[in-house]
Amino acid sequence: MTNTLETGGTGHSRARRFSLAWLGLTPFFAYVALVFLVPIGFILFEAFRRTTTSGVTRDPVTQQFVKHTETSFTFANVHDSLQGIYRTSLVTSVKLSAITAVIGAVLGMLLAAAVVNSSSAFLRQVVTSAAAVTANFGGIPLAFLFIATLDANSGVATTFLQDHFGLSLQDDLHLQLPELSGLCLVYLYFLVPLMVLVMAPALEGLKPQWAEAAENLGASRWTYWRLVAAPVLLPSFLGAVLLLFCSAFSAYATAYAINASFPLITIRINAVLSGNVLAGQENLGAALALLMIVFVLPLTVIYQLLQRRTSRWLA
Repeated sequence: MTNTLETGGTGHSRARRFSLAWLGLTPFFAYVALVFLVPIGFILFEAFRRTTTSGVTRDPVTQQFVKHTETSFTFANVHDSLQGIYRTSLVTSVKLSAITAVIGAVLGMLLAAAVVNSSSAFLRQVVTSAAAVTANFGGIPLAFLFIATLDANSGVATTFLQDHFGLSLQDDLHLQLPELSGLCLVYLYFLVPLMVLVMAPALEGLKPQWAEAAENLGASRWTYWRLVAAPVLLPSFLGAVLLLFCSAFSAYATAYAINASFPLITIRINAVLSGNVLAGQENLGAALALLMIVFVLPLTVIYQLLQRRTSRWLA
């Protein structure tokens, strides 16, 4: 009888803790619904909705012309978002994001490895703090920083190299800030530190016993990294590359401040929302946003799966 009462009491307390836990998560679920699910639902609705003008008549009372519109659901917005300048913007965004993600991942990986393997705790703290700051530094301030430094006419670095070394960033190094090469450099400013923040914990998770065991078995340092460390870090590295790609793909303010006419999908969405669109294509911005979701959502899922795989090794 005592065991039955104890079991019943334990089950009741577990059920109560479970209900309280879900109650505590209610604000989080409400936040997710308002910030993510509702906007996504709105984008899906507007991306396939199209309003057309069927005719214009004069109101007999006010004597004003009234437009008659018809709303239909069609794939026309999605089709138009894959044509002309919008298709070019999508391709350019993918190209820019892929280039900066790969280069940023390699440079960030090397920097993270150097910091983690350094014997100086002060150096590690300085680099980690700087990476945390620069990874979140973007928008208009970052654009102003690069314009003041690398502008083709009045940039500080441009003028210094031209006056003292006769070196032109635009003609000799083919670096033009408003073009793809310049934007790649700007994006690397915050993507490399982001890679350091993501990969440093993974590198620190490598157990020293693995290296010692490999050395005792006669493996060289290169063999250890190639056969032991690299396979363990590969899921984390690939996940970081996807994270960098999504971060670059969704960036907007910095590129817009440097070159507002550059063909990026985020800049095109801003142009559509600002009214720079043909009549009948008012919902084209929602279709472009839907394309971004189609690109980013699968990458996010893959990133989560890779992170889960990495956590099993480095836990």
